Amino acid sequence: MKKIHFIINLFVLTVLIGCANDDLDVDLDGIAAPANISVLTTVTQDNTGKVTFLPKGEGASQYKISFGDGTPDSDYVSVGATISHVYKEGVYKSKIIAVGLSGKTAELEKEVVVSFKAPENLVVVVTNDKVVSNKVTVTATADFALFYDVYFGEEGHPDPVSANNGESVSYTYQQPGTYTIKVISKSAAVKTTEHTEEITAKLVLNPTTSAPAQPGRQAGDVISIFSSKYADLAGTVFYPNWGQTTQYAEFDLDGDKMLNYTNLNYQGIALADGVTIDVSGMEYLHMDVWTADLEKLEVSLIKPGPVERPVTSNLTSNQWTSLDIPISAFTSQGITVNDIFQLKLVGIPAGKNVYIDNIYFYKTASESISLPLDFESATLAYTWGGFGNVDASVVANPNKTGINVSNKVVKLDKKVNAETWGGASLNLENPFDSSKGTKVKVAVWSPRAGVPILYKMELSTSPKDNNGNPTVNAEVKVNTTVANAWEVLTFDLTSTASFNSSVKYDRVILFPDFDTKGAGETYYFDDIKQSN
Repeated sequence: MKKIHFIINLFVLTVLIGCANDDLDVDLDGIAAPANISVLTTVTQDNTGKVTFLPKGEGASQYKISFGDGTPDSDYVSVGATISHVYKEGVYKSKIIAVGLSGKTAELEKEVVVSFKAPENLVVVVTNDKVVSNKVTVTATADFALFYDVYFGEEGHPDPVSANNGESVSYTYQQPGTYTIKVISKSAAVKTTEHTEEITAKLVLNPTTSAPAQPGRQAGDVISIFSSKYADLAGTVFYPNWGQTTQYAEFDLDGDKMLNYTNLNYQGIALADGVTIDVSGMEYLHMDVWTADLEKLEVSLIKPGPVERPVTSNLTSNQWTSLDIPISAFTSQGITVNDIFQLKLVGIPAGKNVYIDNIYFYKTASESISLPLDFESATLAYTWGGFGNVDASVVANPNKTGINVSNKVVKLDKKVNAETWGGASLNLENPFDSSKGTKVKVAVWSPRAGVPILYKMELSTSPKDNNGNPTVNAEVKVNTTVANAWEVLTFDLTSTASFNSSVKYDRVILFPDFDTKGAGETYYFDDIKQSN
């Protein structure tokens, strides 16, 4: 039985026993080690060098401090308690040791600067949160300082908030407006250093996330006005001189650009001089709209004359609204759409703020790059991207035998000394739909039996890892069983913990002879399809 060298709080022990089974076995080993350990270090301003540690963490029941100055470690203290220690002037590497109920530990090193000089070269940086209204973050750094206090200047909240020197502290005001903050940087000296400035707490009246990712479409199925997904028409003017009070700017959300119209009464979008577009073959006008206060958006298509017809759509505040307006909603009003040269946007009510992205006309594709994939289409462009010294292409089937006598297949050449992770990827125009099956069958031709084939799916828009690869993915590895012949390998996506049936994976990746350097071999793949 595991021995625990500390006393478990009676209440916690009671809860554990209450949750245990009838024979009162408590699975302490199943309790995780403490996580997210932090510590606030403060020092008295009296030249004594008395430092106080306030440790925090998740799943910790006790803490102790190794002070880093050669003196014995502190005793264990409970959650919420502080530990004080007197240092001589100097810089020390302390260690915070957090202990969980299971006896598992987690540690954090913390530099402790004890100086009897007043802080110097104080630098204060204040930023507004991009997501939370009225939230500001303060970061203060000074030489010789150990910590700082921030007085945020809001009536009814006189107490300061403390943070370690160089670390950040955040505060959310009750109301937007201008406030005077005071930062007091402190060392072990009697004298402190102060900084005062006016800051503005702002309402978040702009999108904090990008509009929904757009599906892949063939060039003939879309006419794009403003998007990053498709090829836009050149020369479009998003703020023509119509003499209105509406203001325009291009809003940049961490590299994702979108249109922003403020004080919107009405405003146009004009194609390049002399340019008209025929959208009679399209089915929808799409746009993604974000607003905090606009109730409706009226969109008109305009042809020379001018002749225009409007369609009004409801908007949902503080989130993206994806509009797919049928072209028939315009033509049913008696307008032809074979020579459109302007769009008009009208805010209802007027004078509000709107952000717009992904403006394009489109039609439903007669066929698209999506599962199942057989590579037989004469119109689709199957653009496989090889990587890691692997070449990829769609070629005539060189082995029309056995189970696969189709005309076209995917050829992967894994060259000599190709990377162990070399492979090829294909972006899907319509994402993976788990309701159609969570197993993927792939016809494979391999020069050898026993070769590991890795099948992977990614969500291309998910956050990237350190190698630039999407972090939302699922992968399954299956070995070939025959050589120089076609066989069907089944990849059960539910066999990997990372698979999520609700994710709309939009990229397929194949890795031949995974985890092995290339030997100059060729592999063929075909008929990638789902099954139950």
